[in-house]
Amino acid sequence: MQMKTRELTALGLLFALALILSFLEGLLPPVPFLPPGVKPGLSNIVTMYCLLYLGAGQALLLAVLKAGFAFITRGITAGLLSGCGGLLSIAVMLLVMIPKRHQASVFLLSVCGAVSHNIGQLAAAGLMVGGFAAFAYLPMLLVSGVVMGAVTGLMLRAVLPAISRLRGINY
Repeated sequence: MQMKTRELTALGLLFALALILSFLEGLLPPVPFLPPGVKPGLSNIVTMYCLLYLGAGQALLLAVLKAGFAFITRGITAGLLSGCGGLLSIAVMLLVMIPKRHQASVFLLSVCGAVSHNIGQLAAAGLMVGGFAAFAYLPMLLVSGVVMGAVTGLMLRAVLPAISRLRGINY
């Protein structure tokens, strides 16, 4: 896959933005009513934008880069969880985008992406611990995926007009 300079620059900026959002999300205090490990997934807003406007190849590369960064900075477990969640999320969003007659909304893509991200992470955790005990957490992760996916979808929808003004295009 050969990228043009403009695409490579955009991907580099999006990767930096994803890392900044992930860092800022880590600074947020735990929310009392959320179960352990549940986060909004702010960097996934960047991944979704990349998928929608740069393409599947660049979004997959971004997910791999994010997983690699998680591996380098937080270890193999974080890298595997990030990679499995991110790649499954993109795959599911691509499947949702297949029917061309009805363009999937950003909101629907975000919810599907968040739920599948959680499932990918849970599957990786299940493989690491060697059993199905991790799947007891599935109902909580499904609900939190819907809620957090809705939040990130609404956030992406809110910033798209500003991005379009910067780029001079309409979404």
